[in-house]
Amino acid sequence: MGGTGLTLPQGLRVGLLGGSFDPPHRGHAHITREALKRFGLDRVVWLVSPGNPLKPRGPAPLADRMAAARGVMAHPRVVVSDAEARLGTRYTAETLARLIALHPGVRFVWLMGADNLRQLHCWDNWQAIMAQVPVGVLARPGQRISAQTSVAARVHATARLDQAAAHLLPLMQPPAWCFLNVPMLDVSSTAIRAAGEWRAD
Repeated sequence: MGGTGLTLPQGLRVGLLGGSFDPPHRGHAHITREALKRFGLDRVVWLVSPGNPLKPRGPAPLADRMAAARGVMAHPRVVVSDAEARLGTRYTAETLARLIALHPGVRFVWLMGADNLRQLHCWDNWQAIMAQVPVGVLARPGQRISAQTSVAARVHATARLDQAAAHLLPLMQPPAWCFLNVPMLDVSSTAIRAAGEWRAD
């Protein structure tokens, strides 16, 4: 287990999808299925964070979000995890460093929506994220152009893998990233909360 609650054999290709999942929804499930298929992953771990440092409002209780995530994403190769809470990490770069140290030989890929690539340069120690693991970016509605012209995309332009070779991403040495255009569902946690459709209690 190694302190993360995860059992990850050496050589496994594991996608990591982090976020508050407040609430989890079919959009998260959709990009997870696409990532499994297109990036040739053995498993995807949903890292349900205790809280998002970039968001001023605290999320619903972790246990509620974990339970909801398991309901949304029932898949034999997807694990819903509270590893960040177990490790006591708060930022992605820090979480990745701990996971890599605790699970040697696992080929991790950080997964994110295109909206996160657009603002990646605002994340704490974002360059360390790019230096530690390959990054798989999945397009979301309205974010394709702004994401591909973002600071992070420009800085690491030469490390971009063509989407035709996306299945090779887990084998690449970082920095390496791949931008996938996939059929997208235009749904967000923010919109669900605004509509009053998410209740944690």
